[in-house]
Amino acid sequence: MQDATLAQRAKNDPAAFAELYRRHVDHVYRYLLLRTGNVDDAQDLTTQTFIAALENIARYRPQASFHLWLLGIARHKVGDFFRKERRILPLEMVEDVPHPGPLPDDMVSQSLQVERIVSLLQNLSPERAEAFILRVFGELSAAEIAVIMGKSEAAVKMLVHRAWRDLRQHLEPIGVEEST
Repeated sequence: MQDATLAQRAKNDPAAFAELYRRHVDHVYRYLLLRTGNVDDAQDLTTQTFIAALENIARYRPQASFHLWLLGIARHKVGDFFRKERRILPLEMVEDVPHPGPLPDDMVSQSLQVERIVSLLQNLSPERAEAFILRVFGELSAAEIAVIMGKSEAAVKMLVHRAWRDLRQHLEPIGVEEST
């Protein structure tokens, strides 16, 4: 069953919303973890995102992607979090999200890469960092990111390009290549 159909059913059927949660929780969590750099904060914000989605499910319009709608909510939650907390990302708290599949050596390497990338992202403007995270880690298109960020597709492409330009000299030594 498609997300739009489940979202319509979720207005009256908790099982339909549970299925939407199951489908999207990992992606929303990873996005929030990359934005906050802290497992506990990412878990809290993921919970807040899905509570807000459930409370506002009647406002969801099936013409839009449910996934993008959720990421829009997550984006607002993380923005509220940083405005309220006025936090700077503590590097010692950055952790990689476990992902089924890689061998232990690969997981250690990935963890070190993610920690280094998050460290480098702190040097970017918040908009460039967010566009970069959504494009590279979220694997979203420029058009999808434009919807989430409320910008034109051209503006998103420029943000991602400039983020890559700023990060390229630091990313190449750890084996990350541009994929826009």
